[in-house]
Amino acid sequence: MALIWVLAALMLAAARWIDPPTTAVHIQRRLQAWIHHTPYRERYKFIPLGQISPDLQHSVIAAEDARFYQHHGFDWHQIQIAAEEDLQGGRTRGASTITQQLVKNLFFGTSRSFLRKGAEFTLVPVAEFVLGKRRMLEIYLNVVEWGPGIYGAESACHYYDGTAARNLGRQQAARLAAILPAPLKRRPERMNNYSELILERMRQMGW
Repeated sequence: MALIWVLAALMLAAARWIDPPTTAVHIQRRLQAWIHHTPYRERYKFIPLGQISPDLQHSVIAAEDARFYQHHGFDWHQIQIAAEEDLQGGRTRGASTITQQLVKNLFFGTSRSFLRKGAEFTLVPVAEFVLGKRRMLEIYLNVVEWGPGIYGAESACHYYDGTAARNLGRQQAARLAAILPAPLKRRPERMNNYSELILERMRQMGW
């Protein structure tokens, strides 16, 4: 286990300069398609952050991790709120940060276990230290799953909106961000209510 952690930490350090060729989620989906004998086509193109619409960057932050630029990997404020909601009878929001989701995407896939959470907990500070916020956001927006076989902003924008990520408008960006919690089940055109909430959060954040 220690060796695996060291390798993951080294891979995070390398990711400061080298774009990830694949992730644990990408590999997991390929294996699932092979096991179940289902068609699978992967769309994945890594592009610089400067080629991703600021509206899409801001929409994803507003939807997934509003305190991304304030915390150091864990949003203890949101963790406290989530814990209180659990005690009151049901959670209405998640508490995972973009940093946590990036580590999970890169190394652990979508599986849930205490062992995975423990490893994730120790790798998140490493990601914050070696990558920095801008590079983490760049990698996350490029590797995150946006639908069946669709990974990253460029592929998602071409697939759903027929345009490059640099050209995405505010409304389109909010709808794309709205499907991230459940990209295999949601479609942007059905996310009007949640996308309006994301747009309101963006306005409150000065975007």
